[in-house]
Amino acid sequence: LSIVFVFVTFTVSVKSPVSVQRSQTATLPCWLTPSQSAEDMEVRWNHWNDEFDTPVLLYKGRTIDSSSQKASYVGRVSFGLKEETSGGLKAGDVSLKLENVTIEDAGKYICYVSSSEDYDSATISLSVTETGRSPLLSAVMKDDNKVNMSCQSDGWHPKPELSWSDRKKALIPSNVSFSKNSAGFYSVHSWVLVSSSSEVSCSVGLFNENIDKHMEGLKILWNNIVDIVHNLVIILYRLNQNIQLVDTGNLLIKMKDSTLRENIHAQFPDGDRVTCFTAVRGSPGFSSGRHYWEVSLQTENVDLKTSWWIGVTDKHEIPHDESFPPTTKNGFWFLSSFTKQGKTLQFSTEPETFIHVQSKLKTVGVYLDFDNRDLSFYNVEEKCLIGSLAAKFTGEVSSASRGTPVPGSPPAV
Repeated sequence: LSIVFVFVTFTVSVKSPVSVQRSQTATLPCWLTPSQSAEDMEVRWNHWNDEFDTPVLLYKGRTIDSSSQKASYVGRVSFGLKEETSGGLKAGDVSLKLENVTIEDAGKYICYVSSSEDYDSATISLSVTETGRSPLLSAVMKDDNKVNMSCQSDGWHPKPELSWSDRKKALIPSNVSFSKNSAGFYSVHSWVLVSSSSEVSCSVGLFNENIDKHMEGLKILWNNIVDIVHNLVIILYRLNQNIQLVDTGNLLIKMKDSTLRENIHAQFPDGDRVTCFTAVRGSPGFSSGRHYWEVSLQTENVDLKTSWWIGVTDKHEIPHDESFPPTTKNGFWFLSSFTKQGKTLQFSTEPETFIHVQSKLKTVGVYLDFDNRDLSFYNVEEKCLIGSLAAKFTGEVSSASRGTPVPGSPPAV
């Protein structure tokens, strides 16, 4: 008589690392090799920094034991599948499914499996990412025909990378600084000094072999009208548009000929926010080609207007709704000013892009290149380009403004 003992051995295998966006669901793949049932085994998942007796998930006696589970994981963990056809516990798939992932969940996890004959464990890394806000660009004119460009972006995890570039090459910033808030999210801020004839862009993102997420800031174009080719000036002159305001019976404004003024007897709900209450569409609309018009912010015997916005919209009707944000996402591309000094301008991007100017604007030139989806704004008196917006029009666009369109000429050279 002979007795034969059969010991079933196994190896715990994992697929690491795993990367997941915050608030999403992550699956940490872990399985037995060779494939065999884990239903009668003990499976223990632990976070690297936690005590062995406070598991993320504990399975024994053919059920999940939550009596000693770490509190922050309660209701968020269960067994998952490393792939749809894996077969689950019956096939030795002991993967961890973690829902509503937080920044604190990042780190190393231990997948430990034991039976009456054998045990093994393996470690898997989880990285948790958060894509921050679009870079906020601002610019300040300096001496010697230079512009100090600033780029800032918040809400990233892990620490992002920031890069500057122009049309030809990467730019070396003067400084790049990082900060981290109490919630664990990073902010990055950088500056670069460029000539006023530069086209500059700033990109912020997460770049490595497992993560490839980045956001590019609005390209701000800086130039001087005297540097614009002579042919473009001729085109602007030939394409100068005489914009007519469309009267919709808005009681908050008064219109006479092509002059727009707010009704001083009306009660305005605008406050300091950008709304459409006193906005007016212009005619004609545009669906192709290049067009130029000017908007005057000052008329005879009337003070210079410092609260205004000027641009285009693809909306056939401008909603007079206090809760409606007139942004690029909602079909409004414009430049605005809402400060008493009138020296801080703002593009309608999300988030906002700010531009600082040295003097109040009196007349704004608008150049629309519909086919190339480009909208540029000029300071007519100073004969310089303020900035340009890349636009994604969905149909015919019309001028839209809280100012007074005038049949002016393009800036002279």
